[in-house]
Amino acid sequence: MAATQVLALRDWAQPVRTYGPSLLAELPDPHAELLALVWGPRFDREHAHALLQGRSPLQPGVLQSVMDSADRFDRLAGAQQQRVRQFILRHRAQVLGWDNHACPASC
Repeated sequence: MAATQVLALRDWAQPVRTYGPSLLAELPDPHAELLALVWGPRFDREHAHALLQGRSPLQPGVLQSVMDSADRFDRLAGAQQQRVRQFILRHRAQVLGWDNHACPASC
C-alpha cells in the first residue's frame, strides 16, 4: 500500500480512535455499529446521527469530527474502504479473543 494511502487511512481513523470509545462503549456490539457506518460505498450519516443523539452531553467538536470522517471515508477508493472494514473486523477478532481468526477474502 502506498504511503499516501496509509496516511489517508490513518487520517480517517484518528477521530474514531479519539471519540469511538465514548460514543460506542455502551453499545452491545460497538464493532457492528462501526461497521454499519462504513459498510456501503458511502458513510451512513443518518446512522451516525442516531448514535450521537443517544449521547449527551457531546464533547465539543464531536459532531463535526464525525462528519469530517464521513467525508474522508467517502473520498477513499473502494479498496481503501474495504481495508477500513477489514481493520474493524480484525480489531473485533482481537477484542473477542479470536486469535487465530482469519478474515476471509469476502470480508
